[in-house]
Amino acid sequence: MGWTQCEALGVPSPQVTLPTMSLWSIVSQMAPEEFGGIFAEFPRSLRCVLGEWLENQPWEFIHGPDTFCTSVAQGLLSAMLERLRSAGGDGQQCHILQQISSVEGAYRHDPMRLVAVLRAILEGEKAAVLRRDRHLPLSFHRRQEELKFSLGLRRLQHRVREVQAMREHGAAMGDGPAASNARDPQLKSEGKAPESELPTLLLEVTKELEAARQQVLKRIQIWKRQQQLAGNGALFEENLAPLQKRCEGLVEVHFQLHQQVMAAGAELGAELLSQLLERLNEVLSSLVRSSFLVEKQPPQVLKTQTKFQASVRFLLGPQLLQASPKPCMVRADMVTEKQARELAHSAYSSTLSESTGEIVHNVVALETNPGSGTCSANFKNVMLKKIKRCERKGSESVTEEKCAVLFSCTVGLSPSGTTMRLQVLSLPIVVIVHGNQDNNAKATVLWDNAFSEIERVPFVVAERVPWEKMCETLNLKFMAEVQTTKGLLKEHYFFLAQKIFNDHSATPEDFQSRSVSWAQFNKEILPGRGFTFWQWFDGVLDLTKRCLKSYWSDRLIIGFISKQYVCKLLSTEPDGTFLLRFSDSEIGGVTIAHVIRGKDGSSQVENIQPFSAKDLSIRSLGDRIRDLRQLRNLYPNTPKDQAFGCHYNKEQTGKDGRGYVSTAIKMTVESERDQPPQSTAGGGPEAAQPPLFTLPMLQPELQPENLLSPICPPAPFCPQPMGSYPPAESSISTMVTDGLRSSFPSPGPMLSSPPLVMDPAMPRCQDPFRNPMSFLPNQFLPGEGPPPVEGPHWGGSPPGGGSPPADTRGSLPRTPR
Repeated sequence: MGWTQCEALGVPSPQVTLPTMSLWSIVSQMAPEEFGGIFAEFPRSLRCVLGEWLENQPWEFIHGPDTFCTSVAQGLLSAMLERLRSAGGDGQQCHILQQISSVEGAYRHDPMRLVAVLRAILEGEKAAVLRRDRHLPLSFHRRQEELKFSLGLRRLQHRVREVQAMREHGAAMGDGPAASNARDPQLKSEGKAPESELPTLLLEVTKELEAARQQVLKRIQIWKRQQQLAGNGALFEENLAPLQKRCEGLVEVHFQLHQQVMAAGAELGAELLSQLLERLNEVLSSLVRSSFLVEKQPPQVLKTQTKFQASVRFLLGPQLLQASPKPCMVRADMVTEKQARELAHSAYSSTLSESTGEIVHNVVALETNPGSGTCSANFKNVMLKKIKRCERKGSESVTEEKCAVLFSCTVGLSPSGTTMRLQVLSLPIVVIVHGNQDNNAKATVLWDNAFSEIERVPFVVAERVPWEKMCETLNLKFMAEVQTTKGLLKEHYFFLAQKIFNDHSATPEDFQSRSVSWAQFNKEILPGRGFTFWQWFDGVLDLTKRCLKSYWSDRLIIGFISKQYVCKLLSTEPDGTFLLRFSDSEIGGVTIAHVIRGKDGSSQVENIQPFSAKDLSIRSLGDRIRDLRQLRNLYPNTPKDQAFGCHYNKEQTGKDGRGYVSTAIKMTVESERDQPPQSTAGGGPEAAQPPLFTLPMLQPELQPENLLSPICPPAPFCPQPMGSYPPAESSISTMVTDGLRSSFPSPGPMLSSPPLVMDPAMPRCQDPFRNPMSFLPNQFLPGEGPPPVEGPHWGGSPPGGGSPPADTRGSLPRTPR
């Protein structure tokens, strides 16, 4: 597969910022026996001296015995000998100098044979790398494509010089048949009509120019496709300088050939002259129109009344734009999908009749920068003020409606002075008016970017795509959003397939042959849930990007795994083994699953209530894991401090600079095994109820010096009734703990000091069932009671003081600060 094919299929090209890998960098590390006998006619030692230089020459594309190929081969032989001599000229490489002399003697009079030998060596090296790695570096494919085009451009320039030489020679010798036979006796023996020689050559060169034009247009289309894939996170080399150089080179050849055709008008005849000029004009017109590009795309999810930026670039502007005191102006207009189709049908030659939205600051000058050699228009302060919605198809929602920005201008071209209308569409845009539409709009853009074809009717995209392609898209998006090099694994794809297809009986191989529809991706609600597959996946993206990037990059989170499979994994593991997975029932949650083993050896896997991004902003995931002593080893057997130690935050102790004692939020878990047993049907006596929190303050035999200051957490941390989450799962509570004991010399004053008695007028905290609970029931030691207070009495307490009724569950009440 060639480089252009790879890119056309969506394979990202190398970034300028990323290191490129040459073929030689791989070959030089391989054993000599892996290459067989490819060095029979050229010494391997000289191949090593040439290094990367060898693969950067167009050996593969030099064919035929014509004068052009022979001259190129001769030039390559001379360049190679010069490079070898410079490497062996230090006096210590005598054997290399001898080999150089031998090579020069063998190929001096037959450079085309050298081309064939070195081409065979490169083919052998590529085959060896493919056998081992099954692919070649993308940078190698790209370099080969560049060499092919450069050689083709050189051939075109050579052919134009042939036309010029033939025409000038014919004018000097005379145009009669006798003169033609005299200057080329071979024509007579071949029976060719001498007057047809120049027209034939001109037709051949024009055909070669058209083929080169197609290569350039294909490269522009690939660049556009890569730009669209970059919207989903693919690597993208934005540099347009190589494309501009190609366009300018072809236009220069076009002008030279056009000049020769006009000069040979008498020999060509009116009809052939008209045909050639028409074909040449079409070449120029297509190059000019295709070289008008959107260099910086507007946001693909665009909110009204929000400023944005964009820029267009005219690759042939520095070469063709006429010098004018009044610059060309580029206009930006919003168009619907229907209008975009009409423009594409007319090859962007028609004029837009009406804009579908009002864009402010939508006219910018097209300016040429002599320093950088670029010609562009930069829209820096643009805003879509309002949008006119068009009629939608069937059940299509607002966030499925696609439109685009049309950039257009009229330019005058030199040297002919002709004017031309240039128009180009941006990538598809989904316009929203409220932030809650963002999620579904992103789904529309993601699908269109991933699965649209290079040349399509705007903005047609497949309704159903292979699951494998969807996996590639999800992985690309995940790595780009999270900014990680650790992508999804095949086990993750299996879980995602089970989720989107609602099929838990199929094997991973079964899913590979399936296709997924747009409706399954972001229209149909997942069974038993209140959201679509994309809404759930996007929630995971957001959570991981904001709070879990380092954990994911360190492979501490399995993430995409079902609760049922977690039970299977953990049920045979030692007590305290745990793993992290993304919540299956909530958007944007991560949960801890851990195994608890009873004294009888039985195991129970519990899933802690998921943490949201808001939860993790209060206390990080690493610190929460450190808080839970029942968590010991990260699955399968890594001690948690070893796995998460670098993610722990340093805890503050003592007093701060203002003299306040440091506090910290800690996490505890209500285990199902800690819940009080249910009363029997016969009404027998209840067993002693264990405390909900294993805090020393709840133990009656507690010594005063071990008593902690009871502080009720804020109201938001009060347990809520379980609704959508399974009852078997644990709930999370938080409490404030600190080194309070160190702040008091003895517990006595703390227990008897009146200021510690809370104001009865303060709001009351509620238990999980929303029953009123009094403050600080354990403020006083056993046998003591609170002093009488005036004013409103506590909920459930008799007037005149006395202790409020005890919590029947024996749980720690959580009250506001």
